[in-house]
Amino acid sequence: MGELTPYQTGPALTQAMLTQHGVALEWQDGEQTTLPLLWLRDHCACHACRHPQTRERLYLPLEAISEPPTVALLDGHLHLNWQDGHVSAFHSGWLYQRRPEASLTSAVPNAKPWVDNFAPERINHSDFLTPQGEKAWLTAMLRDGLALITDGPLVEEEVSRLAERIGPLRATNFGARFDVRSKPNPNNAAYTAVGLPLHIDLPNWCQPPDIQLLYCLQNEASGGESLFADGARVVEALRQQDPAALAILSETPIDFRFQDETHDISMRAPVITLDSAGNLVEMRLNNWIRDALHLPVEQMDAWYSAYALLWKLFHSEAHQLEFSLRPGQMIAFDNRRVLHGRREFDPNSGARHLQGTYLDRDMLASRLRVLARNV
Repeated sequence: MGELTPYQTGPALTQAMLTQHGVALEWQDGEQTTLPLLWLRDHCACHACRHPQTRERLYLPLEAISEPPTVALLDGHLHLNWQDGHVSAFHSGWLYQRRPEASLTSAVPNAKPWVDNFAPERINHSDFLTPQGEKAWLTAMLRDGLALITDGPLVEEEVSRLAERIGPLRATNFGARFDVRSKPNPNNAAYTAVGLPLHIDLPNWCQPPDIQLLYCLQNEASGGESLFADGARVVEALRQQDPAALAILSETPIDFRFQDETHDISMRAPVITLDSAGNLVEMRLNNWIRDALHLPVEQMDAWYSAYALLWKLFHSEAHQLEFSLRPGQMIAFDNRRVLHGRREFDPNSGARHLQGTYLDRDMLASRLRVLARNV
């Protein structure tokens, strides 16, 4: 079938017969299914139906199958001779793996809210450069939304080199790779020495960056401890404490806007986005680039009350994780789930320099699937 997912060791077919619903199949282990004729025609893997190099589908399933094919088993595999002369061959293991009754498996873990005393996974830099270490880091990132690489070299652009093992850098109006340090005439609070309350980056974008990586090159200044809090955990706490507040924050779009001399980027969206099951999709909590609250007057007090409660939950000791980032360490976090911030630091007490970049979550999931084939 020209697939990258192994299937050749699946059981052989012992029976295949036409029914009014399609082709009924049975395997050596007793598993059974019935596959519709259009599904079988749609999944033919011959070179006329699938591109031989890219494996992309060429066949377009727009018409119902009017006449059933001739069905045969050859060496335990399914062969169909269609009435128009087309022939489709299906490996028994491939069909077994993709039968509707089979449980779908994935190398990509589901997001797991933090628990009490949560600590991020720590991966040594040299281990990260191995398939096993990279797989462990990717798994932790996609599961926990936060992971730490330690004992890295103190060289410029190492954050870019590590990120590019995963995928292309996600560029924003701050560039593809940015420096976080105090500087004159800043256009963002991160480039000052002030404390930064918990936030996500760039909620004013239609698609905020997914994964942020921050690599510490210098941190000799007093203060500046890093802060993190899990949006998935806090949303559950808000749901338990005040479900009406969660409904307001997840159903009421507000405006976010960033402006400087060359950019004016704005977006209207709720602070919290949930899926149909009530699970967190993304947070857009960033108080300093929240634009004027443009809501009906009768909704404003309730919105402010819900917002204040969410803010207090995020900034409570029960939900915050705090530590000092050391030179040679790289923290990475899910920017649309895990809020980050820092304590105020004294720029006169020593140098502080971090380099950062962003990655798309799709690239992390893709890389993990590739590594899972062989690791």
